[in-house]
Amino acid sequence: MKLLIVRHGDPDYEHDTLTEKGWREAEYLSEELAKIDASAYYVSPLGRAKDTASCTLKKVKREAVVCEWLREFNPRIWRPDVNDHKMIVWDWLPQDWMKEDRFFEENGWYDVKPLQEGEVKKEYDWVIGQFDALLKTHGYARDGRFYRAERANNDTLVFFCHFGLECVLLSHLLNVSPMVLWHGLCAAPSSVTTVVTEERRKGIVCFRMTSFADTTHLYLHGEEPSFAARFCECYDNPDERHD
Repeated sequence: MKLLIVRHGDPDYEHDTLTEKGWREAEYLSEELAKIDASAYYVSPLGRAKDTASCTLKKVKREAVVCEWLREFNPRIWRPDVNDHKMIVWDWLPQDWMKEDRFFEENGWYDVKPLQEGEVKKEYDWVIGQFDALLKTHGYARDGRFYRAERANNDTLVFFCHFGLECVLLSHLLNVSPMVLWHGLCAAPSSVTTVVTEERRKGIVCFRMTSFADTTHLYLHGEEPSFAARFCECYDNPDERHD
């Protein structure tokens, strides 16, 4: 089985839709996704993900299942350097979160006080529980750190969602701390991540990521990936995103 995890196009967060650039990205993306014989489409309930999916769904004349758990992963926590409002759990300064060894542990990242107070693990468990329930309906049942193929197949599932949520799904499939992925990976708007099953022994399955945050569809049209996913490459770059 193959999973395509798609981040929404360049966002207009204020109105929960896409910018003009985001709509172009979604259209270019749809030209490539429409070539794929997907078994099912799943989409976040948020507008920017639905709008991104709409271009592909219109081309293939299909509908997507709206999944509440595919919404952006945004438990709020008290970040060490900010004391007047709560922050998204996956937006920390590197000099702060990297001091804590537990953040690098598969089964320890959630035991740090700010994450405990924000009930981050509770939200994480809900998301991956829903995700595993869905995978089981498609023939793959979680068994510890791997999956058992109850009905092995070559189906392709497409998920339209968000960066923070994408890292949650990947952390579960790859058995790593999401903190490392949230801060070490960067998925540009409209990018596509591909994860496939490997069944080296009959019935025993693991997932492997064959590509991350692919934006080939943008380069084919001469469209630069949005900077929305990143912070300034150099601190003195005035036109790039700062805190």
